[in-house]
Amino acid sequence: MAIKEKHSTHRTVSKMSYEENKPKAFERNSTVESSYRVYENDKVGICYSIGEISDEEGFARAQADPERARPYPFTPDAGGERARDKTESVVTDRELMDMAKEYMDYVLEKYPQYTFAASFTSEQQCDTLTSDLGTNYKNSDACIGATVRFKHKDSRDIMDGGFGYNMRTPDDGSVFRYMADQVLGNYETIAEIPEEIIFCMQYYSMTGGLAGELNAENLALGTSRLTGKVGEKVFSEDFTLEHDATDKEAWFTRFWDGEGCVIEGDKLVLIENGVIKTGYSDKRVAKKYGVPHTKTAGHNYMDVPSPGGMNLRIRRSDKTLGELLAGRSAVIPMNATSSGVDVKGDMSMVVNTSLLWDGERVVGRLPEFRVTMNFFDLFGKDYIGVGADEMPLFHDKAILIKAYQVK
Repeated sequence: MAIKEKHSTHRTVSKMSYEENKPKAFERNSTVESSYRVYENDKVGICYSIGEISDEEGFARAQADPERARPYPFTPDAGGERARDKTESVVTDRELMDMAKEYMDYVLEKYPQYTFAASFTSEQQCDTLTSDLGTNYKNSDACIGATVRFKHKDSRDIMDGGFGYNMRTPDDGSVFRYMADQVLGNYETIAEIPEEIIFCMQYYSMTGGLAGELNAENLALGTSRLTGKVGEKVFSEDFTLEHDATDKEAWFTRFWDGEGCVIEGDKLVLIENGVIKTGYSDKRVAKKYGVPHTKTAGHNYMDVPSPGGMNLRIRRSDKTLGELLAGRSAVIPMNATSSGVDVKGDMSMVVNTSLLWDGERVVGRLPEFRVTMNFFDLFGKDYIGVGADEMPLFHDKAILIKAYQVK
């Protein structure tokens, strides 16, 4: 008996952009993506569509060519009904344009020594999943964002740095002005590189590397640095990593995975107090390697799912960033180039542009320098923590980690 399933995403984006200090364009687009799936005889026929088509046509296309059906010996989950709306506010296009003008007028008037490129966005997204088995899921979300890149008049580089944020509810402009004043107002002051290098930054790029190491298939095949370490304490006692679909900054994250599965409580702990608890898997990997099915398949509208539907978050400390720093200064990298990680976990990084932050304000810009780090130490002996408060320059959580300068 054939089972029909439909995944759909409706996204609306408004964007006001600037180049060379001048308005470039206002754009608004609304897109609909759908994936029609028909499961039968251990295979699935898939029709991927951009734009509106009828369900009848979508499912007909999915079944039109049996020879193109993908092997998939699994039955979709019967999930029942659930809806979640994380939307807090939606700005109109007029409000977005007014906000962009106000913010650009501020930096252009106060900081004429810079050239700016910027974008201001308002995004709304609604994801749905329905099936013959009674699944009826809906997830809605929205955010506004500001991204500014700048070049100093005396610089030979194309761009020297940038700042920005995403928010669920627009404020009175104080967040943007604070960022601009801290970054632009102190960029021309050259500070000294501290003896102890402590990086303060958003950690999302770092969790990408952890994701590859925790893929259950990589763990089983021995291609992960964490192979054979499940159940062992590898990292710092203070380090806990989890997949979290509830996180406030988890923009547009569905509460179901690419196979329609839902984790209890919408959270999965992968590393707890430094101990590797589990890798993550989809149905295929769990069956093939005899590992737990963690319900974290990626969303692939054009093909069968695979592991990777992760929204990794490092659990916050109960201390603020200032308390974690304990009187020390932190380096906020703006432009950096990494060598990548070798087989031992070692890596090097050239920090081209960075700011020195004393825990309350930006002190100045640092000269270029080079550091070394180690994958295991970053989350082990060199891990300081994620602050309980919001980092003002990101309007987001921030991680503190040690690195070692190469002189």
